[in-house]
Order: sequence, then C-alpha cells, then structure tokens
Amino acid sequence: MRRGGAGGGWGGAAGGGGGRPVPAQRTCWDARGAIHGTQRTIAAKAVMIIQRVVLNSRPGKIGVPVAENFRLEQSTISDTIQEGQVCVRTLYLSVDPYMRCRMNEDTGSDYLQPWQLSEVADGGGIGVVEESKHKNFAKGDFVTSFNWPWQTVAILDGGLLQKLVPQLVDGRLSFFLGAAGITGLTALLGIKEKGHVSAGANQTMVVSGAAGACGSLAGQIGRLEGCTRVVGIAGTDEKCSILVSEMGFDAAINYKKGNVAEQLCELCPGGVDVYFDNVGGDISDAVISQMNQNSHVVLCGQISQYNKEMSYPPPLPPEVEKIRKERNITRERFLVLNYMDKQEASILQLCQWIKEGKLKVRETVVEGLENIGAAFQSMMNGGNIGKQIVSVSK
Repeated sequence: MRRGGAGGGWGGAAGGGGGRPVPAQRTCWDARGAIHGTQRTIAAKAVMIIQRVVLNSRPGKIGVPVAENFRLEQSTISDTIQEGQVCVRTLYLSVDPYMRCRMNEDTGSDYLQPWQLSEVADGGGIGVVEESKHKNFAKGDFVTSFNWPWQTVAILDGGLLQKLVPQLVDGRLSFFLGAAGITGLTALLGIKEKGHVSAGANQTMVVSGAAGACGSLAGQIGRLEGCTRVVGIAGTDEKCSILVSEMGFDAAINYKKGNVAEQLCELCPGGVDVYFDNVGGDISDAVISQMNQNSHVVLCGQISQYNKEMSYPPPLPPEVEKIRKERNITRERFLVLNYMDKQEASILQLCQWIKEGKLKVRETVVEGLENIGAAFQSMMNGGNIGKQIVSVSK
C-alpha cells in the first residue's frame, strides 16, 4: 500500500511466513517447562511469547538479497523489566539501503555492525511504551530508536530511546522514520553541508534515485534552498510522473528508457551544479561528465554498487575522475551522524516545510512483520516510492 501526505515535525527526548503476527502473550513456565497459561505461580518464570525476524542467511558480498535471507520465528522475552528499562510494542519499522552492508560479515564501515546469523535484525523503529521503569517514559508514550529490534514486543534500555510527540506530525508517526527523521536530515544536511546551494546563483540540481526515500526529499529541498532547476532520475514512468506532478521537479528521466547522457544534455543545457548521488555507477558517471566548474556531488548512497565488492565510495572510472579533477568537482563522503549537533534546528525546518505543504511526503507501507524480508527485497530493487515502511501493529 502506498501512502502520501503532509504532516509536521519531530519530537525528541533527552533520545516469508503468512498471516499477521500474533500479539505478545503472557505465559508461565514451571521447572519442567510446562505451559500453565497466564496464571502465575511462585515457581514459575513468567515470559512473553513474541515474534521476531532474524538473519537466516547471508547473500554474500556480491549476491542479491532476497526475502529468504530473513526468517520469522517465535521467541520469548522476560515478563518483567529492570530499573531503567521499558517494554515497548512495535508499531513501525524502517528498511533502508544501508542495511545491505549489515548482511555481510564485514560491513566495510566502522560505524555499522553486521547482523549475526540467527540473531534478531534491527534498524530504525517506532513503538509505544507498554510498561516503564525509566524516569523519562510512561505507559502510552511513543518512542523511537535507530537500533530497534525486528520483533513485535521488546524490552529496551530507556537511555537509548527518544520520545516522540505525535501531534507534530498530525499523528503520522511513521514520518519520524522518514521526512521528519534521519532520512529528512540526510537530505537537508547533505545539501547544506556538501551541496553549497546559494539562493540567486541560478544553480541546476540533478538527483539520482529521485523517487526513493531520500531522493524525493532532496530534490524538493534543493528547490527550497534556492536551486532554479531540479531534474530527477528514476526507474519507471510512474515515478517520473510523480516527481514532476507532485514533488515539483522540473523534469525527470527514466534511466531505463533512452540515453541518460543525451537526456541530461537536453534538460540541463547550462550544465549541472549540484548532484545528489543516491546510486553511483553508470548513471553517476553520466551526470558527473556534465557537471560545471567548481560544482558539487553530494555523495549520499551508492545503491547500484552495494552488491559488489569494492571500497566506499567506489572509485570513478579514469576518464570520469579526470573530468572531476579538471573541473574541480567536489565529491566527498557524507555521513549525517557527523552533523547531529544540527539535528534539532534541521528537524524543526523540515517540520515547518511539511506543515506548510512545501515538502511532500510519500511512503510505501507493507503490513506485517512477516513481510519485512519481502519489503527489503522490493526496496533494494526499486519497488518503493518514497520511504519504505513496515507496519507491525496498530
């Protein structure tokens, strides 16, 4: 199901299978492991039955990830929480391209830890507090974390959670995983810190992966920051149409049809000043070859290269690297986590744009924890428009 809409803001605190997942059930076990339903006994160890998704297999560094790399299983967690902990029910989970690296034994990054085989996967998530022994949270609070386990219910350290204010996004909580969260921050700070957009400078921006979670925001933000022309590159006619009709792009190129370089030359007659790069590979080579003197590449992601064994950022072909050097084109790795001191102000700016209808938000929502592997596979193959979200419970 695809959803689109506008809302606002951020809230911060001082932080396949088949069928829908069953709710957590409280069960008591005696010393022999026999089930006694929900009634407690003195000798019993109380647990909750949950569902979780673990890494079932690795695709290999050059393999293509599939839904079967993940496995849904039933498990149990303690029925009691300790001081400083909270028990949360999962509402939404995010699947993102960077997770492809976490499927490898070596992520190739010093800030990403690999998922372990038969261990629960994790990523951006949102949930509601069911029970709390942490001073900052109460039952009913909505919270988020960058390392939310892929399971229906979890017991988490309250110090690793951020409190959310649903009213700031008009109740659209999932926006905190996208436009009003780390994805929006990546687009905004990438453009500000590496794009060097200046109002009145008559700059042209090109965005690859333009219909994805980050790209769809980056093009709009480029316009809001002062670019006079924005061109997107996407993989279907539907995506290209949405970019122009809904997201305010001046034009969009379907890279699967025709010659990208020729279309860029036609649509960007004055050359390219800012390139928000989400994909790498041949598409990026074509864009960089048409960039102007002293222009800038915002190196956000390289999804076309994630199933290949190479360094990050991947080196450019010699002829493209020669152009980059001759034209003094900057192409630096961008990591949003290095700019978290600007998080609060940036989120407030994103919220304002969303509330004013200046920043349009698109989501592709898949229902059910059991479908998260399929959602990840689809996202890696370009099946999403906007942010890919998995709805776990209501």
